[in-house]
Amino acid sequence: MELVCPICNGMVVYLLRCAHCGKQMENKGTITEFLDDYSAYLDLNITERVDGAAYDKCIHLFYCENCNYDKRISVQRVKI
Repeated sequence: MELVCPICNGMVVYLLRCAHCGKQMENKGTITEFLDDYSAYLDLNITERVDGAAYDKCIHLFYCENCNYDKRISVQRVKI
């Protein structure tokens, strides 16, 4: 069994309202995808070690296009 992020693997959809304006926020992906131009293409075993989160968490960046607010959400990885 391995731990996977349910959002990254399309198992769930996470809906989040902006705390500032109330509009729907958009999931922009994992925070590690924003480290540099090539981080989105690196193996997860490498990138999951640099986000500062526990091994069983995946940090996603949510962004509000209406007011430019962003929020990081810690998602519990699940065993499959």
